[in-house]
Amino acid sequence: MKKIAVIPARGGSKRIPKKNIRLFCDQPIISYSIKNAFESGVFDEVIVSTDDEEIAEISKTYGAKIPFLRPKELSLDTTPTLPVIAHAIKELHLNFDDLVCCIYPTAPLLKSQYLTSSLDKLLQSPEKLYIFSCVEFDFTPWRAFLINNENEEISMLFEKHSLSRSQDLKKVYHDAGAFYWGKTGAFCDEKPIFHPHSIPFILPRMFVQDIDTLDDWEIAQIKYKLKNSK
Repeated sequence: MKKIAVIPARGGSKRIPKKNIRLFCDQPIISYSIKNAFESGVFDEVIVSTDDEEIAEISKTYGAKIPFLRPKELSLDTTPTLPVIAHAIKELHLNFDDLVCCIYPTAPLLKSQYLTSSLDKLLQSPEKLYIFSCVEFDFTPWRAFLINNENEEISMLFEKHSLSRSQDLKKVYHDAGAFYWGKTGAFCDEKPIFHPHSIPFILPRMFVQDIDTLDDWEIAQIKYKLKNSK
């Protein structure tokens, strides 16, 4: 059974130009995902799936392989992750029983041991198709509300919890956007990840930061510096 890391890193990001190779604490942000994959010691190969020559060249300097360039039709703003990983699996001619870990290029807070621990957990549950990183919401969404932009009228999403104490409500989690381990057949069939056939792997909040804006980027750098100063 092969275990392959696939890092999907297209060019053309708009909100943060050259996001996947922008310097994060003095190194291209994609380098952290590549290094974590190697430091985990569990992968036979570390692959970057990209349509961008500059991303490809930078990735190679950190040891990743670029056996193919991703087609433009799989490198759009609207392209989901599953078909990108399925394309990589087909290009690599992987077997049905191989395992692939999709590691996002903008996950510099991730620790390599989480890749190892999550793999062990998946292998202990052979009936499951995926294991994915998740994190608890900072504040419970059960108390969320909407604001009507015209008159600023407020409406609760879950009215029955309007007076509930947050500590009395069930914990709620969301995708951490860091990694997804999965069986090649599941990826190729594009079976959904957020489904009972998957296992959640909970990450500490300090190791998770969605990076969509420059403010997110700065927060992630602060977290990284704090994490590495201890």
